[in-house]
Amino acid sequence: MEMKQHLTETFLFNDKANLQVLEKIKVLPDKKECIRLFSHLINCQYKWMDRINVYPLTSSLDWWLPVYEPESLEQEWRKSLQPWLDLIAKMKEEDLYQEAKFIGMDGGVWQANGLKDIALQLNYHSIHHRAQMQRIIREQGLTPDFTDYIQYAVKKIS
Repeated sequence: MEMKQHLTETFLFNDKANLQVLEKIKVLPDKKECIRLFSHLINCQYKWMDRINVYPLTSSLDWWLPVYEPESLEQEWRKSLQPWLDLIAKMKEEDLYQEAKFIGMDGGVWQANGLKDIALQLNYHSIHHRAQMQRIIREQGLTPDFTDYIQYAVKKIS
């Protein structure tokens, strides 16, 4: 499988899994921390896209703010995801391996070995925070949905 296809599938898997978790968040007695974490995932997609687009300037976007209203989380999630899907779709396979420079949190110039590394970071980071949200869901007495990749990637045949 080519990296382009892998990244697209990984973003689509995280999209499906995160929206599944969002449905549980909507019925939580205390939604505050999950909304904060979900908003952070949205902001990370926006900020990383901004980082690569404004280089050599520094992105002024925040990792944690804004915290979105519960009713706008799905729309903001989709809005933050689409530029990544569009970017990957228009790139050639080899473009994903070209260095990507950005200004880091320390003000220094950083370089990823390829845009693929930033896209992978976003997806792995999403899995990390989704697990935190799943723990919060369980702690509040609900059963989290099964969001493992394997359920997304395989189908039952008998």
